[in-house]
Amino acid sequence: MSSENDATGAEAAQELGEGPAWDVVVVGAGPAGASAAYAAAVSGRRVLLLEKAELPRYKTCGGGIIGPSRDSLPPGFELPLRDKVHAVTFSLNGRLARTRRSKRMLFGLINRPEFDAGLVEQAEKAGAVVRTGVTVSRVEQHGPAVPDRRSVAVVLSDGETVLARAVVGADGSAGRIGAHVGVKLDQVDLGLEAEIPVPDTVAEDWAGRVLIDWGPMPGSYGWVFPKGRTLTVGVISARGEGAATKRYLEDFIARLGLAGFEPAISSGHLTRCRSDDSPLSRGRVLVCGDAAGLLEPWTREGISFALRSGRLAGEWAVRIAEAHDAVDARRQALNYAFAIKAGLGVEMAVGRRMLAVFERRPGLLHAAITGFRPAWTAFTDITRGATTLAGLVRTHSLARRALDVLDKRA
Repeated sequence: MSSENDATGAEAAQELGEGPAWDVVVVGAGPAGASAAYAAAVSGRRVLLLEKAELPRYKTCGGGIIGPSRDSLPPGFELPLRDKVHAVTFSLNGRLARTRRSKRMLFGLINRPEFDAGLVEQAEKAGAVVRTGVTVSRVEQHGPAVPDRRSVAVVLSDGETVLARAVVGADGSAGRIGAHVGVKLDQVDLGLEAEIPVPDTVAEDWAGRVLIDWGPMPGSYGWVFPKGRTLTVGVISARGEGAATKRYLEDFIARLGLAGFEPAISSGHLTRCRSDDSPLSRGRVLVCGDAAGLLEPWTREGISFALRSGRLAGEWAVRIAEAHDAVDARRQALNYAFAIKAGLGVEMAVGRRMLAVFERRPGLLHAAITGFRPAWTAFTDITRGATTLAGLVRTHSLARRALDVLDKRA
């Protein structure tokens, strides 16, 4: 997935001293990076998207596409859905299971390799140049590699230097760009996942239905997401509980009667949430998605946060690329931070409150969502994209009062 002619021409422009070859360089081709590259390229700017892996590549992720994710996709993007969810079974560490159903689809399920590759293809169609198998070693905004104050040098592992007017970091929660910006984290969780091929008879039993199990450790939960003849089974809990998290996954799989099926893939991943005072930029460099620590703290849902923050980062990176001095660039970076905090930041704040309640009173939340119709309605509204956690608390006095009461009880 690369356009070698465009890349060669851009590199020639650098050698001729014509300034940065790229208006925007995006590091990382996941949902956040592809969205940023698309948003910048669709405005007519010269955009380079760098990815260290070859695409498509596997990513540890449940693959749930809720309404906010669907609504943030490029126009005309066709979701490669593996299943459509109309029912959810909730259980409390394997007990008190209850299934709630909906006539309308709640959310869709995708495989990340297909989904991510499709987003990159959309960025390419918009005009972005894609280079895969490229590792970024560091970013420099000062020094001999930077020809002027409007440039950023992206230094690759082989020594090549790529110049840009603005850089977007979307290279994951442990990436180089987040470290350059100085991203600070206040929540780190461990997710373990297995992709389990199953016979048709088992697959049919799960079709259109997911399982969410509130787990044995504070803040933990497990899931089963069906995708044709493969079940994505995973658990997540706070980092530092590695042995207990592994045990939870093993017990969870055994309890489901799936221990006799060999996983095609077993993987793990750390999710990281930013602290409230964590920076989102440094000079002409922005971060988005996992690289910025942007995800919902309670459910650890990150795809919608990646898509939305990536789009904003791409749009504001274009403005930074057009900035003629450091003051203007700083102003645009602050505007990006304000846009993130006013939207996703508010959702994260409510998510933190929900996580605090869930860590202490998981049974209370289980009882509410399985036995209290307004709670189930709120769940369906959020998954479909009719509202968000923050929107629910802001616009519904009952939800606001309920969260206040739960806060006090927790």
